[in-house]
Amino acid sequence: MRNKNNKHLGIEVEPVLHYKLRYIAKYEGRSANGQILYLIRQCIKEFEEENGEIQIPNPEGQ
Repeated sequence: MRNKNNKHLGIEVEPVLHYKLRYIAKYEGRSANGQILYLIRQCIKEFEEENGEIQIPNPEGQ
């Protein structure tokens, strides 16, 4: 069941990019969605290692 607190992110990709993403995800034992989440987490980890932790603002201050 979907967690209603999570955000939904819709993106458009070219068919070749979509195929290659799914190919790599299957090779890595992930779904396409799981592969995208893995890549996002890796990107954030690398950014924070280089630039420091990203601070999350108080939800009331958004």
